[in-house]
Amino acid sequence: MKKLNLGCGKKILDGYINLDVVDYGGNLIHDLNSFPYPFEDNTFDEILASHILEHLQNFNKVITELYRIAKPNAVIRVYAPFFLNTKYFGDPDHKIPFSIRTFDNYEYIENKKLKFYEKWKLNHRTNYETGAKFEILEKRFNVSNFAPLKWLNPIVNIEPVIYERLFAGILSPEEVIFVLRVVK
Repeated sequence: MKKLNLGCGKKILDGYINLDVVDYGGNLIHDLNSFPYPFEDNTFDEILASHILEHLQNFNKVITELYRIAKPNAVIRVYAPFFLNTKYFGDPDHKIPFSIRTFDNYEYIENKKLKFYEKWKLNHRTNYETGAKFEILEKRFNVSNFAPLKWLNPIVNIEPVIYERLFAGILSPEEVIFVLRVVK
């Protein structure tokens, strides 16, 4: 099983190809704003993108590249700061805001029963004809890594889309987490 740790920084993981723009001791140095990425089509079974995608210039190009280098049915795990959280605004290098709905335009929805607030997906998809399609296996918030607030996670994630719409401005989650399956 071939795995990629995209934008690894100093978090070098065993069993992964660890890639970053800076030499932190990983396996490969590459600027992720430079396309194409240095991998063949259908290379990876798993891609980890932990707090990297928000730093990149062109989300659609990046997603298209991840789709290209991922094998069919590969899993992509994305962790990003939630756009209303001060951790997003506090870093001037953050370019792409992440919401619980960030990947909705790329979601493969054939035969999926949609909730009433998801019906817009049928007529309002704007993935810019990239062809990248993902089954969203999981999308959830992490309210906080601070132990006394972790009890909020299950409550917030009962319906994260509704929470984001109505309450995220009051108690903003720290990060949004996605687990995607590549559909090819």
